[in-house]
Amino acid sequence: MNNILVLFTGELERMKKYHVLGASLVVSLIWIGVLYFTEISDVSNIFPLLLYIDATSMSMLMIGVTMFFEKQEGTIKTLLVSPISKAEYIVAKALANIVSNIVTLFVLYLYAWFFKEIDINLIGIFLAIVIVAFFHSLIGFMLTYYSKDFTDLLMGMMKYAFVMMVPVILETFGLISNNFIQKLLYAVPTKASMLLLQASAGGIEAWEIYLSIAYLVIGSTLLYVIVSRKFDEFAAKESGV
Repeated sequence: MNNILVLFTGELERMKKYHVLGASLVVSLIWIGVLYFTEISDVSNIFPLLLYIDATSMSMLMIGVTMFFEKQEGTIKTLLVSPISKAEYIVAKALANIVSNIVTLFVLYLYAWFFKEIDINLIGIFLAIVIVAFFHSLIGFMLTYYSKDFTDLLMGMMKYAFVMMVPVILETFGLISNNFIQKLLYAVPTKASMLLLQASAGGIEAWEIYLSIAYLVIGSTLLYVIVSRKFDEFAAKESGV
C-alpha cells in the first residue's frame, strides 16, 4: 500500500513534469467553453456527455503519454529490477488518471452550479467516473503495448474512438435509430460507460445500470489480468532484453 502511495505521488509529479496535468486543465477549459456557449440553461443532460469524452479518451491518452516519456528516460526498464511490483505500477498510474478525471468533474460541476442549472447525482457520477476511467486506463495500457511510437498510439486511439465512441455519441443524439444497431451497441464498453454517466441525471433503466456496472467491472478485471501478464514482455522489449 505504501508503495502504491509513493508511486501515485510520483505519477502525479511526472504528469505535472510532462505537462499532462496542464493539458488536462486546458481540456477542462474547453468543456467549460462548450457549456458557456450552449444556449441550454439546464446542462444536466449534456454534462455526462462531456465527462464521457474526457473519462474515455483522456484516460487512454494520459497512460500512453506518460509511458512513452518514461520509455525515453529509461524508467520502464528499471521496473524489472526494482522492488516495486507491476501491480503497484499499474494501479498507481490508473489512480493518477482517475484523480485527473475527478478534478475535471468538479471543475465542470462548479461552473455549472454557479452559471448554469444542473441536477445530477454527484456521488453517482463520481463513482461512474472512477469505474469508466479505470477501465479506459487499462485500454490505454493495451494501446501503448502495441504502439511503436506516440503517433502509432494516437492512430490506435482514433480507431478505438471511431469504432467504439462515435457510434455511442451518435446514438445518444438520436442520429442512430436502427433498433438492431442500438441493441448491438450494448456489446461495446463505451455504451456501458455512457449509460453509467447518464444515470446520474436520471432516465436510465435500473437493468441498464446494473448491466453497465457488471460489464465494466468484469471487463476491468479481465483487462487487468491481460495488462499485468503482458507488462513484463513490454518492459523487457523496451529494455532491449
